[in-house]
Amino acid sequence: MALADSTRGLPNGGGGGAGSGSSSSSAEPGLFPDIVELNVGGQVYVTRRCTVVSVPDSLLWRMFTQQQPQELARDSKGRFFLDRDGFLFRYILDYLRDLQLVLPDYFPERSRLQREAEYFELPELVRRLGAPQQPGPGPPHPRRGVHKEGSLGDELLPLGYTEPEQQEGASAGAPSPTLELASRSPSGGAAGPLLTPSQSLDGSRRSGYITIGYRGSYTIGRDAQADAKFRRVARITVCGKTSLAKEVFGDTLNESRDPDRPPERYTSRYYLKFNFLEQAFDKLSESGFHMVACSSTGTCAFASSTDQSEDKIWTSYTEYVFCRE
Repeated sequence: MALADSTRGLPNGGGGGAGSGSSSSSAEPGLFPDIVELNVGGQVYVTRRCTVVSVPDSLLWRMFTQQQPQELARDSKGRFFLDRDGFLFRYILDYLRDLQLVLPDYFPERSRLQREAEYFELPELVRRLGAPQQPGPGPPHPRRGVHKEGSLGDELLPLGYTEPEQQEGASAGAPSPTLELASRSPSGGAAGPLLTPSQSLDGSRRSGYITIGYRGSYTIGRDAQADAKFRRVARITVCGKTSLAKEVFGDTLNESRDPDRPPERYTSRYYLKFNFLEQAFDKLSESGFHMVACSSTGTCAFASSTDQSEDKIWTSYTEYVFCRE
């Protein structure tokens, strides 16, 4: 990763860097509005000008102090445009507000955010992102184990754990059969291995369910012989446990609507980067899933066409449930 080259000037056809600009070419603060709208990779942000210029000699500082407004690229609605990752920019903007770095737990985009900080020329943020993470105060992170109801979840108990009331009523040396099985490793040891998000007790891939759905529409003319006009599938949604969805679909999974979801929690906000159901079926089949259920619902409406006839417009939503045992 390389820092943005200051000798090439500003992006979007701007002028030179802070060292190359003269005081006569600097933009006066009054030329920019106090409230600025930014379009960063398709994501719209509204903030104060003093926020984006809060770090001197940064890329945004030069854009909004050393250039004229008409020199900056804009989108069709007049917002200042930056061709960068729009979802990671929210952390850049949060840092510019109070110069503090606060990231959510289970944040998987740390290296990508560091690359964005290098592009925007924020050396202190780059340094903080590159520093090793220190465990914060409070209770330690829970170990992977068996849920007290026999499933894997967020509130996990150590392998071999027995409820206190069960210990009082049970004889010494006779633990619960379920927990006894969970506490044994494949080699017969007393303590079993810690489980990863994609493993079961025997070390194989963990079972679970994934639901994919899509919405489609098609038009049928009043003439029964007329060809149906099918509109392509706009988006294939993915519902299920985060770790399973990432295991199956990998880089083809779009996590932008729910980027900070921990691996053991469930989500219904993921969708795929492709629009072919067969491709989704292939990936699920390759990962050991098979279809166990399917449901569909639809509506019908009438619309007038150009030839004064009425066409039927059908809209349907279909879900496919896949299971891996």
